[in-house]
Amino acid sequence: MSSSCFFAFFLLVALSFIAQAVVPDSKTFKFVNEGDFRDYIVEYDGNYRVLPVSRSPFQLCFYNTTPSAYTLALRIGTLPSESQMYWVWEANRGNPVGEKATFSLSSDGNLVLANADGRVAWQSSTANKGVVGFDLLPNGNMVLYDRKGSFIWQSFDSPTDTLLVGQSLRLGGPNKLVSRVSKMENKDGPYSLVLEPNRFAMYYKSNNAPTSMLYFDSTDYIFFGNSTINSLKFTCDPDTDEAYAYKLKLENPNNWVRILSRPNYNSTFTFLRLGIDGTLKAYTFYDKVDYSAWEVTFTLFRRDSGDECQLPERCGNFGLCEDSQCVACPLPNGLMGWSKNCEPPKLPSCKAEGITYYKLEGVDHFITKYTRGNGPIAEARCSNKCTTDCKCVGYFYHQTESRCWIVYDLKTLTRVANSTHLGYIKAPIH
Repeated sequence: MSSSCFFAFFLLVALSFIAQAVVPDSKTFKFVNEGDFRDYIVEYDGNYRVLPVSRSPFQLCFYNTTPSAYTLALRIGTLPSESQMYWVWEANRGNPVGEKATFSLSSDGNLVLANADGRVAWQSSTANKGVVGFDLLPNGNMVLYDRKGSFIWQSFDSPTDTLLVGQSLRLGGPNKLVSRVSKMENKDGPYSLVLEPNRFAMYYKSNNAPTSMLYFDSTDYIFFGNSTINSLKFTCDPDTDEAYAYKLKLENPNNWVRILSRPNYNSTFTFLRLGIDGTLKAYTFYDKVDYSAWEVTFTLFRRDSGDECQLPERCGNFGLCEDSQCVACPLPNGLMGWSKNCEPPKLPSCKAEGITYYKLEGVDHFITKYTRGNGPIAEARCSNKCTTDCKCVGYFYHQTESRCWIVYDLKTLTRVANSTHLGYIKAPIH
């Protein structure tokens, strides 16, 4: 037999073997979303029903924040604790299911979440790929595995807004986290954390802006050298310092590491969350207490350092931020007291003859810290670029470097000591 014929015969046998691999009846299941709700406190004040898929401190559940709109999600927490439990993985964000929806694993190896009428809301797409079983691992990773124990599918490959310890973002794979839009509405929100070839970056997506706006760049925060970052893992290791117990870290395969924090107790059960407000925090479960068992063990945008001013919506739709506090609403007639109702001027027309600008000195927009803008460019040209763009609501200009940023959403402005950092807010001529 020729080598090519032998290879073809071997491949045919291998494919046939895989195709014949089925999930034994004892490992198939079908769970129905029905019955009483449980009583323990969970994130977003939702109602929830537990499924018989658990490994402490994780449990799979159906939950909702509005009637008949359920998400299949993985919860972290322990029942004896009176502390709130958190949702750390979701199958069907933005595509809820109703009462009597089913979550099933059939003999062909496909995990399926379906409505009562059979409409599929989510699936693992693993039918006839050699799956022989399902498991929830001690680290919270749900997996479908083959005869050799290799993972055909894993929940770690489809994060929503959260990374568990041991979970990674990867180029060419799951490379981002996306925030939830609000506590009550379970859809993708405006914030994302994205792994890029030489950094991780955080973006805010506005309905007014043509592209997402960068509000954090890790280049100065964690040094990766000139190498491409193929993956970035959130991990936890014992610490050698006797004053602490564990190190929470971000690391990549090239051994570039950023230690996020050193909790002084076992922090194996920690999750890293991109929040509804664009924050990035690590929450650690301390199983030795019944109340307040969750502790924030890492915060990227720290209040005590003034970093919260970098969050796009820290001061709502329009506010001036200083030392992480909202200090003013910068209106045409001056700096007024800030409130949640602060709004930029309404523009009835985009015609150039109908608009003017008012000037703010010593301010930055959140995009100016991590982007270069345009330039060098004359200030008059920068102004003209905004004037002739109907969607532009203002521009920011650094006089020393002659750099220009056109913005389509204002949100939070930051007061800075450098008076040559200028902001010009578009306003109607009265």
